[in-house]
Amino acid sequence: MQDRCPVIWPRAIIHMDMNAFFAAIEQRDFPELRDKPVAVTNGEVGSCIITSSYEARAQGIRTGMRLREGRSLCPDLIQRPARPEVYARVSMAIMHALKDVSPDIEVFSVDEAFLDVTHCQRLYGTPARMGRMVEEKVHEACELPCSIGISGDKTTAKFASKLVRPNGFTMIPPWEARQRLRDIPVTALCGIAEGIGSFLAQHGAFVCGDVGKLPISVLARRFGNLGRRIWLMCQGDDPDRIHADTPAPKSIGHGKIVPPRTRDREVLLTYLQHMSEKVTTRLRRHHLEAQSYFIGLRTRDGWLSDKLRTTTPINHGAPLFDLCRFVMENRWHDEPIYQVQITALDPRPRKQQLELFAGPDDSSAQLDEVMDYINRCYGEFTVAPARLLKRSSMPNVIAPAWKPEGHRQTI
Repeated sequence: MQDRCPVIWPRAIIHMDMNAFFAAIEQRDFPELRDKPVAVTNGEVGSCIITSSYEARAQGIRTGMRLREGRSLCPDLIQRPARPEVYARVSMAIMHALKDVSPDIEVFSVDEAFLDVTHCQRLYGTPARMGRMVEEKVHEACELPCSIGISGDKTTAKFASKLVRPNGFTMIPPWEARQRLRDIPVTALCGIAEGIGSFLAQHGAFVCGDVGKLPISVLARRFGNLGRRIWLMCQGDDPDRIHADTPAPKSIGHGKIVPPRTRDREVLLTYLQHMSEKVTTRLRRHHLEAQSYFIGLRTRDGWLSDKLRTTTPINHGAPLFDLCRFVMENRWHDEPIYQVQITALDPRPRKQQLELFAGPDDSSAQLDEVMDYINRCYGEFTVAPARLLKRSSMPNVIAPAWKPEGHRQTI
């Protein structure tokens, strides 16, 4: 079984990326959709394409495109409402299976993961062989295609996995990484967005090879440790390690798109209470509370928002909704609204310190406990404030930073 490796890599990283993940699950579960152009939207009434099958992409369909535009490009486009709970279950099965290859795994998103297989080479053989093991484990877990990138660092491995899709398998040995990246635009690397790309362009660095000609101090002065990492990333030597644990949350938030150009006060209050309850329910689920909150209403020209503090840390919906009312009364002047957002800015373990003036009545906490229990048993918002009977019918979505455990296991 063991594949003797002629060269032990000093570091070996595998990046696994599922191919058109949500659309592929729909095609797997509904055979009549196979080999057809499929667009996944947020519910039946969703008008924005979350993802699409490769058959649809071949006809110009892209994530973020409006369904109407998609159908003008592809008249046969089939709309499928997203099923986030199903996608989360499949993802959990995949990530669990990958631990059979290496325990050093970082779940990067619902459909991506990094594995550090450096210390597995003497056990399993070459990084290429372990890449094939990852493919097999994914197929056993869900019978879906994935693309594999293998290199000596995370950034180059992720770049490699993008080169061939679907069912790609690309290996860039660490001693070839610098040469392979030399003529690649800097913004093609994960983590180098438009802002950093513009800074590099101002210094004459457009491709990774250009960055290597800059003194590392140029980036370090502007971006600190991140600047040093960017310089090394462009050399195919990203020092970032696998982060197997989910770090403590720096914020916990929920937002929702409202009907375009909403001016109805009651509608906006319903959306705000909906998000208040989602945020505080999530805080309670993870035994957290917060005292500082961002509350925002997005207009065509930007956000009408405020950062407010409660007297004591809370994880109960009513006082948070009171802050929302305050923002409505003091920041909103009948402008058309497109989105609402509520974020707990300083989540911390609950009851970390006894409150000097806290009263003996803890009835709201007891009510929350009963409500949370019922909602866990019978579904979200089975018991909820009466206003939420009129809440949006749009279904939940998977958080972009979803992970299979901890506070990021959020739908």
